Amino acid sequence: MFARLLLAALFVSTAFAQSTLFQQVDEMVSALSDITGWRIERKVPAEMLTKEKFRRYVDSKMKDSSREQLHAEEVTLKMFGFVPQDYDLAKETVDLVSEQAAAFYDYNKKRLFILDSTTEGNEQRVALVHELAHALADQHHPLGKFMHKGSPDDDASTARQAVMEGQATWLTWAYVSRRNGGEASVPAEMIEELTKSSGSDNTEFPVFTKAPLYMKESLVFPYNEGLKFQDAIFHRLGRPAFDQVFTRAPQSTQQILHPGAYLAAKKPTEPEPPSLQSALGKKEAKQYRLLAEGSLGEFDFSVLLRQYVPEQQGAEAASHWRGASYRLYENKRDKSDVLTYRAEWDSPESAQKFEELYLRVMRGRSKKFEKSGEGAAVSGSGDSGAFRLSVKGDAVESIEGLKN
Repeated sequence: MFARLLLAALFVSTAFAQSTLFQQVDEMVSALSDITGWRIERKVPAEMLTKEKFRRYVDSKMKDSSREQLHAEEVTLKMFGFVPQDYDLAKETVDLVSEQAAAFYDYNKKRLFILDSTTEGNEQRVALVHELAHALADQHHPLGKFMHKGSPDDDASTARQAVMEGQATWLTWAYVSRRNGGEASVPAEMIEELTKSSGSDNTEFPVFTKAPLYMKESLVFPYNEGLKFQDAIFHRLGRPAFDQVFTRAPQSTQQILHPGAYLAAKKPTEPEPPSLQSALGKKEAKQYRLLAEGSLGEFDFSVLLRQYVPEQQGAEAASHWRGASYRLYENKRDKSDVLTYRAEWDSPESAQKFEELYLRVMRGRSKKFEKSGEGAAVSGSGDSGAFRLSVKGDAVESIEGLKN
């Protein structure tokens, strides 16, 4: 995705051969070292990789994930309404990443690759600087350990990805600015231009264009919002910002979207989802097994709401998020699914507003939708089964997928 979002025309150079490209590595790393203050601990091997080999690499990574893990993630996305019921998560992810990638850094092998499909010249150069920024960060804050803290289904994991990609994006454009005679920082107008649009909604990128909003936003968020986050922290802390975002990583996507919340160390809550036993009774609950659990952040709720309500209204409602946790259960016999979650908000009024908007989400994602009750307690049914939705002070609880 990264190379497709860039303003490559900012580079005052002409196209050059691939062999010349890798001759730039030492100069690029040296410049990044000057900007960050990080020593260069070792050279970074770099090579070209065919698009076909990269696709096989992505496909193998997907296959490394357990079948149950992929199934659980896909069902969770479908239960919330992030993707349609016929969405094949594994296949579509491979197609999407393979279409969008220009380069990547393998932090296990400590090696970076530029795809041969990336346009020679400016686009290759930008991609190379971005991956070298990853490689230099990895020498001081091992990216493998950083990215694998906690559960991959947690909102904090998305926040850490935004740290990693946002910083590399910022450093790339700081390098460009410095190389063109300016300061080693990113001008505000450049950030605005880079983040105002994904730039990929066209026939050149058919997989991205047709992808559900959540999949698009999940690709763009770490770069766009991560870039703005790194810029805000840099202007507050200066050079120490490059280390701090790793040593004191943000705990939520809310802290990425609102850097002031990060600086104030605003911690998310960790609510307990409603128990299956409270909904089904002890005997019936034993017929289910836990399939997945995790947390949802402001980013998740913002995208979810924006699919079914006006964009500004959805983003505003999501900004009142304080914490949310979910559990997904599967019936041991008929494989039906039940989703439970609890979302906490900054006031009872915000919770009531979310319930109102979430009912519009439930209606929008169902071909057949019925509800009864108003206010604090609402029940009904949708395509995934019966549901119970309730407001309890500043929290909203939901149980979905019950048998009618």
